[in-house]
Amino acid sequence: MPPRAQNAWFKTLGTLAAVLGVATLLGWLLGHVWPVLTATALGIVAWHYWKLRGVLLRLTARQRLSPPQGKGIWNELDRLLHRTQAEMRNRKRRLVEMLRAYRAAAAALPDAVVVVERNSQRVQWFNEAATTLLGLQYPRDIGAPIGDRLHPLPISRWLAAGRNAEPLMDAPSPVNAETRINLRLIPYSEELWLLVARDVSKLMRLEQVRRDFVANVSHELRTPLTVIHGYLEMLEPEEKPDWAPMLAEMQRQSQRMTQLVEDLLTLSRLEAQDRLPDESVAMAPMIATLKREAEALSQHRHQITVEDDTQLDLWGSTKELHSAFSNLVSNAVRYTPAGGHIGIRFEHDGDGAVLRVSDSGYGIPATHLPRITERFYRVSTSRTRESGGTGLGLSIVKHVLNLHQARLDIQSEVGRGSTFACHFGAERVHPRDHATPMFAAGK
Repeated sequence: MPPRAQNAWFKTLGTLAAVLGVATLLGWLLGHVWPVLTATALGIVAWHYWKLRGVLLRLTARQRLSPPQGKGIWNELDRLLHRTQAEMRNRKRRLVEMLRAYRAAAAALPDAVVVVERNSQRVQWFNEAATTLLGLQYPRDIGAPIGDRLHPLPISRWLAAGRNAEPLMDAPSPVNAETRINLRLIPYSEELWLLVARDVSKLMRLEQVRRDFVANVSHELRTPLTVIHGYLEMLEPEEKPDWAPMLAEMQRQSQRMTQLVEDLLTLSRLEAQDRLPDESVAMAPMIATLKREAEALSQHRHQITVEDDTQLDLWGSTKELHSAFSNLVSNAVRYTPAGGHIGIRFEHDGDGAVLRVSDSGYGIPATHLPRITERFYRVSTSRTRESGGTGLGLSIVKHVLNLHQARLDIQSEVGRGSTFACHFGAERVHPRDHATPMFAAGK
């Protein structure tokens, strides 16, 4: 107990003892000790209850009251209560100031910020940018379901994924379809989520300019490359044997440049599409074709095995999926030394399916895996050039899979090979209409 409170306590006890002593002496003089002592005790109790009433009034009063002056225990209690209330008011004022500062900062953000309740998916708060980008109005939309207010965006289904929700890229704004926004969900507590929307219209326009530039340049390069390649084929190395190595290298580089232009045009075409026409993709003939392509490219230098035990087909574009799978198979053959193993396996993946292309090649260092699907990204420049790669194959694969709402998973270990897995969801698979031949390992 602090010294000041201890002194007040002893002072009150001393005063109480003195009052009772005086009452006892007065009762003895009057000849009625106990009645006088009882009346005095009741008076003391009534006085303490009166002081207690004063404390309750101070606790419930909304105005600031100065504590009474004195040195008794009740005065000390009033003083401590007054100090505690002052500290609480100061703390509350600081919290309010911090809250106002945070809200002012959130209001000044160019990105729309919406606080959404996790269970009910109702709007709890939003900043001014949410009105401009998402069309939310205050106070009308406070407490309203976020899915209803952001229609026709698939918000409810997107929020259902929770912490696993991928960013919603390049979606039209509910306010203006020409405004493109990116949506990101940030779970920052067990009860509340943060929905962040960013205007990416300018970035999309710049991306479109880049795509148009690449497509136009590729189209312009196609004609002169065709002419150069044609003239090179007309030259006969037998007439000038000394030129034979140079002509062979020129033809090889010409073919590589032609393939590079074709891959750039393919990428530009894929990037310009929002979705692909859905058709039933027969996977048995597809896998048989991939095996033939691998064998033709391998020239009997590798062991190639194929497995298909799903009895499933895919919904999608046969042409684009073949392009993606063929890229993975050709990469596996190119980057696997002679005598290695190439495996193609189509199998169940939960309610969906997965096509895996594995090899026993050089492998990819873990530091390169996050960037391996970027355009022109090379793990080993010399090895890629020797194999004739363009550095665009995995970018094409990624774009094709994105258009099929699928994902590419890459696992690799240096010196032990790589596995590229194309995962398709349940909405992309369906049973085969007719039984197709099975491919067993080693066949």
